[in-house]
Amino acid sequence: MIPLFLTAALVAPVAPQNFASFDDAFTQLSAKKLSDALAEQITAYFGAEALKKGPNFKDSDLRFLFALETQPGDPEPTVSSDDGSWSAKLRRVGKTNVWALATVLPEGAGFRWSYRVGERRLGGGELEAYAYPPETRKQPGVPEGKLTEWEPFKSKVYAGTSRKMWVYVPAQYDPSKPACVLLAQDGQWTRGNWIPVLDNLIAKKDMPVTIGIFITPGVYKTEWDNRSVEYDTLSNKYVTMLADEILPLVGAKYNLRSDARGRMIFGLSSSGISSFTAAWERPDVFHKVLSWIGSYTNLQGGPSEVAGGNTYPAIIRHRRGWDEKGQPKDIRVFLQDGSNDLDNKAGSWPLANQQMAKALEFGKYDYKFVMGKGFHSDKHGRALLPDALRWLWRDEAK
Repeated sequence: MIPLFLTAALVAPVAPQNFASFDDAFTQLSAKKLSDALAEQITAYFGAEALKKGPNFKDSDLRFLFALETQPGDPEPTVSSDDGSWSAKLRRVGKTNVWALATVLPEGAGFRWSYRVGERRLGGGELEAYAYPPETRKQPGVPEGKLTEWEPFKSKVYAGTSRKMWVYVPAQYDPSKPACVLLAQDGQWTRGNWIPVLDNLIAKKDMPVTIGIFITPGVYKTEWDNRSVEYDTLSNKYVTMLADEILPLVGAKYNLRSDARGRMIFGLSSSGISSFTAAWERPDVFHKVLSWIGSYTNLQGGPSEVAGGNTYPAIIRHRRGWDEKGQPKDIRVFLQDGSNDLDNKAGSWPLANQQMAKALEFGKYDYKFVMGKGFHSDKHGRALLPDALRWLWRDEAK
């Protein structure tokens, strides 16, 4: 006689098998025929509850997977962009009520989307498609640098604040030779995606040996509560902290270049504008600027409430944008944004970035601007990162 508890164990449901990887899922869902058995794997991959509500897509570069479970008698579902530029039918998985689609989207596609079942709309959100270059991933045989978290830094310039900091040291660093410097802001979000790119480009000598400093915004009591004040304000206070506190702190341990052309500053959104502000206020400290989805809008308007980053194009176009000899400031700027970026009471991010680019062009600055269809995300910037770094460091790479 089989014990009761063992009988229950023998008839207990078995968890559905999942796909081995995205590649496995894409291959199987691209087949001519989709068997009933695939429905269980799709359910495990997307989640049973999510599948009924309209789950988010799964993606890898330009390849996308969509799936949905409908009710008996429902019309055939589709997935479509909200602007009507793209639509595709989902395929029934065997004879089940699960539907799926494996598709490739064009490079640079960007739109809002949702599932459509008759007149009903389910799920959806923002979609961007980019082919990420090989330099954005670890490559066999490439020496790997080391990223180390330092003790939280307490600033005197912003008294009462502390911030996290990580320092990246490439495998090629030689203490007898001054290394170039990358100062990356919003390090709480950005540091992980940068490391393989730095490893690969330094190994290929597409950029010089560079030590990376990744810092977060200042904190008083809650997470990043001083972020907008530090990043969006048009003044020299923030760059003073970088020049007088952060760079000397790291320079005490590592041999860093002290000239502006050996230094680059990076940020996205609010830290994008603060990167420009740092170089604008102190071109003797930073020469190279990389700004993704920069907030050149009215987020910190000061006493007038309207004198924020939105005023930069006018400032650049007037003589305040030139040095004492009437020449553009010695800075090099790479801007990126997308046509689906934010638009709110502070301003239009896409328009603001276009205005910045036109002002830099008018002022005869060394700049590059790439405008895509993306949203307020780092996806497009990450796809552009290797080429952006090559462009910014083109005089220093050997």
